[in-house]
Amino acid sequence: MSKLTWNPGTLLAPVPPAMVTCGTLERPNLLTIAWTGIVNTHPAMTYISVRPSRHSYGLIRDSGEFVINLTTAALVRACDYCGVRSGSKEDKLAACGLTVEPASKVSAPLLAQSPLSLECRVKQVLALGSHDMFLAEIVAMDVDPALVDTAGKLHLERAGLAAYAHGAYYELGRRLGTFGYSVARRPAGRGAKRTAKRSSGGTRRKP
Repeated sequence: MSKLTWNPGTLLAPVPPAMVTCGTLERPNLLTIAWTGIVNTHPAMTYISVRPSRHSYGLIRDSGEFVINLTTAALVRACDYCGVRSGSKEDKLAACGLTVEPASKVSAPLLAQSPLSLECRVKQVLALGSHDMFLAEIVAMDVDPALVDTAGKLHLERAGLAAYAHGAYYELGRRLGTFGYSVARRPAGRGAKRTAKRSSGGTRRKP
């Protein structure tokens, strides 16, 4: 297949349309971030890239803390709204009917309506050009108990998470596999035994 060659662009997709809370519990702010991801396991590290012109930029730079809240399909409209409006001109949380609650390790609040929140503490700020990257350590996670079974296992697939790809929002759908499934050994069942018997010359009796 012959592909077209274009100039450099930001077409990595899908990406998470994360709802980032910052400021304080008394004066919170919420912004939408698509440029985010995981960069390290031990310690758990993440990042968000924010334009210096954004109202939230100064709040995060001054406090050194923020919270990444995962976005569900039910939150997509609010997520989009918070990505195109400025917290310097209005209370976006109130406009969207959203509420915040205290975090356990950082001063920035959690988004109460999100099923999972990552409390983050900034370790380094990198000026990249249009955006500055806040490289941060994840110091705590806050999970909706409804997503945890009696054995303590997290079922994040129940949350109805959303993704963002080339200007559109999508709800995550059919599961295609789990980590490592491509190299996992397939358990031998009745079908496998039957196949083995036939290949060795076995015959089936008529009922």
